[in-house]
Amino acid sequence: MKPFRLTSLAQLNDSVCVPGYTPQDHGVGIVHLGVGAFHRAHQAVMTDSALAQQGGDWRIVGVSLRSKSVANALNAQNGLYTLIERGGSATSARVIASISHVVAADPQATLEALCDPNIRIVTLTVTEAGYGIDRVNRFPDTNNATVIADVAQPDTPKGVLGLLVKSIACRREGEHCPFTVLSCDNLPENGALLRDGVIGFARCLDNDELADWIADNIAFPSCMVDRITPAPTTDTHHEALKQTGCDDQASIETEPFTQWIIEDNFPSGRPQWEAGGALFVSDVTPYERMKLMMLNGSHSMLAYAGYLTGHLYVRDVMADANLSMLVQRHFNAASRLLKPLARVNFDDYAVALAKRFANPAIAHETYQIASDGTQKLPQRIFQPALEALEAEKSVRPFAFATAMWMRYCLCRLDDGSPYELRDPRAEDIIAAIGKSDHTAGSLSDVLHALPQLIPQRLAFNDHWRHDVHVVLDAILENGCRAAIQREIATDFSTAPT
Repeated sequence: MKPFRLTSLAQLNDSVCVPGYTPQDHGVGIVHLGVGAFHRAHQAVMTDSALAQQGGDWRIVGVSLRSKSVANALNAQNGLYTLIERGGSATSARVIASISHVVAADPQATLEALCDPNIRIVTLTVTEAGYGIDRVNRFPDTNNATVIADVAQPDTPKGVLGLLVKSIACRREGEHCPFTVLSCDNLPENGALLRDGVIGFARCLDNDELADWIADNIAFPSCMVDRITPAPTTDTHHEALKQTGCDDQASIETEPFTQWIIEDNFPSGRPQWEAGGALFVSDVTPYERMKLMMLNGSHSMLAYAGYLTGHLYVRDVMADANLSMLVQRHFNAASRLLKPLARVNFDDYAVALAKRFANPAIAHETYQIASDGTQKLPQRIFQPALEALEAEKSVRPFAFATAMWMRYCLCRLDDGSPYELRDPRAEDIIAAIGKSDHTAGSLSDVLHALPQLIPQRLAFNDHWRHDVHVVLDAILENGCRAAIQREIATDFSTAPT
């Protein structure tokens, strides 16, 4: 007999963890842009916990800016979905009801949702490329096609900046309460970055009055989020069926660990996210740096090195003794650049990260993590490398990660098997490589020369270039595995001279 589609809490097995509230009793108060797996494993879960503990009209209107598949799956299930937590020795399931419904790739419907007077918070997980902000200048990227189109037609925006500015203007005209805008993407100072982008977009429209009003009235708190969330697979849906007895096409899986550190700046109110474990602080920056440099930096390094040596998942990388040593080396190098942080021991954090990476129940693909390198590496690898140089500490771990990324940009494994370079600047990278002779020096030169990627103070530093060249030369001459073995056999504790 075919199982019933998950559409109501009444269908569920008695053993399933269900929300401690009736969803229909609570109105909406949040619009979330980018309803992917990560949002559903993180912010939506903590909102679910907040509703159960404190109540309130804080359910979420989700927005899928491009794809309709997530919206179709969730809307067919009245917003319900199964969250599967996979630990090393146990798997549990919980049904989440905090999402009311999802708008599917419809800019006008998205704008209407943002203009709803009941909405008091807008949260976002759209990845860095989705904002359309020049990260260096913190201003709308005037080379971005969506930004260009939205500036030309500001009344019918399709991009994040255009939608936010138009909805803010409409709400102001209607004398509705200003909403708070909370970026949950993995970006340094994400709140300040988004604030600059939104204000800058208003100025691009020659509307300085609106720009000044936004600066004075809209809060853009920063936050740091952390929960490893692989893309759902058919195994995810099978596990959801096993745990709930229902067919759930919107189910997702994640690890037991979750962290959300938020700047406490919500003039229009907020859910009791503390119920889900959120920590509210006055300054998110130190926590953000810790995660970007230790977790995200090592993640990128192991993704390139792991994928190029045939490791499909992060857990496989951690089972490789050589690569596991390099991951630990990266933790150590990154932690030495951090200032002491209250309530955090960096050694304990590194141990916890290694355990999470090695979780045998989480199938997090190295190829997935390796995507969008030009968006991720500046804050994860290049900035820490620059700080290491200035502190006269070894840059070798960061040079190793960079050399592996450069090798990855060749789009072929050591055996010649091709793969797609999934990066917003893939065309630029491929064009640059086409001008090289594929030797270490030439490849390093053309990729260091890509505009607005590697800081010039780093790109023109002789010590840095030497380390990148040595590692890249070993990779190209002997293959990735041999280069990794050579890397771990050498002591890189000596500071640069």
